[in-house]
Amino acid sequence: MERKVGTISRGIRCPIIREGDNLVDIAVTSIMEAAESEPFSLRDKDVIALTESIVARSQGNYVTVEDIADDVRAKLGGGTIGVIFPILSRNRFAICLKGIAMGAKKVVLMLSYPSDEVGNALLTYDQLDEAGINPYSDVLTLEKYRELFGENKHEFTNVDYVEYYSDIIKEAGAEVEIIFANQAKTILDYTDCVLTCDIHTRKRTKRLLKEAGAKIVCGMDDILTAPINGSGYNAKYGLLGSNKSTEDKVKLFPRECQDLVEAIQLEVKKLTGKQVEVMVYGDGAFKDPQGKIWELADPVVSPAFTNGLIGTPNELKLKYLADNDFSDLRGEELKEAISKSIKEKQGSLVGHMASQGTTPRQLTDLLGSLCDLTSGSGDKGTPIILVQGYFDNFTD
Repeated sequence: MERKVGTISRGIRCPIIREGDNLVDIAVTSIMEAAESEPFSLRDKDVIALTESIVARSQGNYVTVEDIADDVRAKLGGGTIGVIFPILSRNRFAICLKGIAMGAKKVVLMLSYPSDEVGNALLTYDQLDEAGINPYSDVLTLEKYRELFGENKHEFTNVDYVEYYSDIIKEAGAEVEIIFANQAKTILDYTDCVLTCDIHTRKRTKRLLKEAGAKIVCGMDDILTAPINGSGYNAKYGLLGSNKSTEDKVKLFPRECQDLVEAIQLEVKKLTGKQVEVMVYGDGAFKDPQGKIWELADPVVSPAFTNGLIGTPNELKLKYLADNDFSDLRGEELKEAISKSIKEKQGSLVGHMASQGTTPRQLTDLLGSLCDLTSGSGDKGTPIILVQGYFDNFTD
């Protein structure tokens, strides 16, 4: 009988991970035990995915607010610092802001509006239109913002992030001034020492600031790139991708973990004879239609993956073939014709009409989104995901 099930994504339960735990053993053992309990069998081209969180936890990759303050002070001088384009997040940025403020005498906080980089809204475009404000050119003081728009709380968290971030800075012992602007060089009217906190636009922002004459420009990816007093670190991403751990500590994005994914792949091969692919994943790359929030607050979806996950899908659109090339066929004849087209496809299908709409994104971004949605971010207890049948097609 032909297979009737395509892609399956399973959340795999495993022990709570602590620093120093052997993730290779834990991941492989957890999957093998799950396979016995279901039951199911591993196949070639299955994908084993681990959340970045358990990888960083096993590495002990944590830093304190004091560590952040020390590095910020050393790299930005400890005086008046412009902190620009942060995302609005208690989990992602608030504790980092506490450390940043502890390393400065004054923070000029410049918030993008009407929303941050990943879509968390301070305001709506309707509010801007009604007030006659042009977000591409107008700079608002805190006083003008409050006069025009009053208090605005986040749709999902019910937090007024303007007040929240202001309080964090003051409680950390620094003066605070808040402005609202979308042009990076605006901050240079207030200070020439700038920490830019945007994620995916950071390279351009740094370039614009340097070209405009900034004295010191750092990004979040320049802070904690090396250990401070024995702390964790991330040489490539610094504070980017960090998450709140406690009120005074953050967990960084995992350090180099290519060896980990390759070791898991090798161990599964030894035990089962199957050639699986393995990846570490963080945020998925998708957007919430209700809150308009883009999920990807990590610098990348996947910081490490085995070679079989390099590239993009190369697929034909079945409904295009059915509605165009084979519109006169039905039933078994239609199935056979489409199957033949799939088997005979050669080379890249980019630009081919029959492949339009087939999501030609990076495999790791697509798989990471699937895994992120499967594992969730709460109490499911499944930080390892097994994806089966992802690389199958209609003919398998």
